[in-house]
Amino acid sequence: MNCISVAIDGPAGAGKSSISRTVAKQMGFIYIDTGAMYRSVALYAIDKGIDTREEKNKVIECLDDIKIEIKYTDSGQRILLNGVDVSEEIRQEKVSAGASDVAVIPQVRERLMDMQRKMAKSANVIMDGRDICSYVLPNAQVKIFLTASSEARAMRRYQELLEKGIECDFETIKNDMEARDKNDSSRAVSPLKKADDAVLVDTTELDFEQSVEKIKELIKNAL
Repeated sequence: MNCISVAIDGPAGAGKSSISRTVAKQMGFIYIDTGAMYRSVALYAIDKGIDTREEKNKVIECLDDIKIEIKYTDSGQRILLNGVDVSEEIRQEKVSAGASDVAVIPQVRERLMDMQRKMAKSANVIMDGRDICSYVLPNAQVKIFLTASSEARAMRRYQELLEKGIECDFETIKNDMEARDKNDSSRAVSPLKKADDAVLVDTTELDFEQSVEKIKELIKNAL
């Protein structure tokens, strides 16, 4: 049986991870959070005292020392960095910014892309990121560009952090998110953009459950 691949792209804070994770669970697919993989590289570099924006050569030098694993448990997907569970640590704002920095490095993208493609060959997967439709899985049976206004995306992230008891400032989050949008969209290697054959889904006016049902509908229609 041929494996089914669902590719979902979109800007930071669009809800790609949470929506994709839920859809995958409900439909029996494997969810692959590519953003978590870039975050893991960034976390490793930051912990080594490397400036992810200014010291890209040092990031490249670290790649052979980085092993990323995705484990599936009863409590959900867990990310292991060199054998250590970093599922919570990679969600820090400084790591989010670092992930955007390392994602512009061609050698990082090539290393992680190879891992992602191997994963997609072995199971029915939902994979989300910035260039999954156009670059990582160009032959995916379902391609979606998931987005929302920067205001809506920032508010969702703000509320998410508050619920976790993390002090934060809405304007700072919004400014950081818009900076990441610019960084991701203007990078020379695989910039963030909607693939010509991807379906645009704007969730600005949709709640979480409605967004999940919309994605499920698109997948079912394509099967």
